[in-house]
Amino acid sequence: MKKILSIALLAGSLSAVCVQAQENTLRVEKKLVERSDDYLLVDLILDLSDLHIRSNRSVAYTPVIQRGDSSRALPPLIVNGRNRQILYERTGRNTVENNEFAIRRKNGTEQRFDYHARVPYARWMANSEMILTADECGCGWDALSSDRSDLFPIRLDRTPRPLMAYIAPRAEVKTRVKEGSAFLDFPVNRVEIHPDYRQNPRELAAIRETVESVRDDKYATITGISIKGYASPEGSYANNECLAKGRSEALLEYVRRLYDLSGVHTDVRYEPEDWEGLEIRVERSNLPEKEELLAIIRDASITDPDRRDARLKGVAGGVPYRYLLKEIYPALRHSDYKVDYTIRPLSVSEARELIYSDPKQLSLDEMFQVARTYDTNSREFKEVFEIAVRMYPDDPVSNLNAANSALLNGDTAAARRYLAKAAEGPEKRLAEGVACWLEEDSESAATIFRSLADDERVGGQARANLEQLDL
Repeated sequence: MKKILSIALLAGSLSAVCVQAQENTLRVEKKLVERSDDYLLVDLILDLSDLHIRSNRSVAYTPVIQRGDSSRALPPLIVNGRNRQILYERTGRNTVENNEFAIRRKNGTEQRFDYHARVPYARWMANSEMILTADECGCGWDALSSDRSDLFPIRLDRTPRPLMAYIAPRAEVKTRVKEGSAFLDFPVNRVEIHPDYRQNPRELAAIRETVESVRDDKYATITGISIKGYASPEGSYANNECLAKGRSEALLEYVRRLYDLSGVHTDVRYEPEDWEGLEIRVERSNLPEKEELLAIIRDASITDPDRRDARLKGVAGGVPYRYLLKEIYPALRHSDYKVDYTIRPLSVSEARELIYSDPKQLSLDEMFQVARTYDTNSREFKEVFEIAVRMYPDDPVSNLNAANSALLNGDTAAARRYLAKAAEGPEKRLAEGVACWLEEDSESAATIFRSLADDERVGGQARANLEQLDL
């Protein structure tokens, strides 16, 4: 495929430029300069209408590409008067062999010439100037005069079009979990669940919704249900242990009665007193005695939970403890539940349907397969990797691929954040080089690309990016 890297096109009388030779005016009416592979193509429409060339004379117009001490002359256009054109033709001079163009000027008429030239491309040409020499000749066609006029700047399109290296994630068994906490109400010192008691309808409904959301998912299979019950620290530790254990088992039995759990692993655990939860809630409180309460809770020398609770009762005459009983302890009586499940492998078509609606169903590998169905420069291609990193924010592969996506969008700040979590390797190094390139640090980018040019995984991308840099 022909590689077009730059195009500059200006047309119409407003953009015309002029070159004068002894009061004759040559107009450049339209111009197109582009790079194609290893060549620079120059297409000009030259307006000769204002030229007056005497019959025995000629003017040689030579476009020259110039930047500093570097220059490249293009084939000249020899504009001949009537008799001079006859002489030119009689000599048998070959325009192709001599790399030139020749035309007879018909004075007083509108006349244009389509000028086309191709020269080997050099890097300095990307930011150069087009000038024109005009040599009025009377005895030959080879001499060039010092009469030069500026035509137009050449500014080839330097928009980076980086090539990235994505990593295909490993296929995985998709294990997932849904979890929650139920704050069930029990009669004092009882472990039986009363579905209609106080707030129990709401709490039990939440548990059922969690289980059923997995059970009714056509892609999912429940593999385990676990429950862990907690009691608050007031009362004796022995009694709280019995309550926590009995209430956890009662909740599991409630679930068993509702659903067929054959083949599902079940687990019941309990924590007689939720001291960790108490510490967290006291830490977040505005109690004046907060530090004194925390010191008791954290005192490792107090090994008896009942003694620790008694110490809490004695702080500030029992005022803070009454607050704990009313505002904090009820929240410590809870049953945490988890529903473990797996998701079957998805086809690419299924994954494409779920990528926007329910991406948690997909593995990183399945997301990658979806991305491969889109064009690299498409919006969808980039969005898939952005979704992947949201679902797997700490995964090195998702971060590397998301960084590549961000770079294709020109967002180097986001790319740098993702790269901080990406694993070291040539793919990450390539992305860092592209980031430097987009940040206009071409020298650093070139250094990185050169170091990767022979890498078996990213060498092709590195060389292609280096070629675009033209350094």
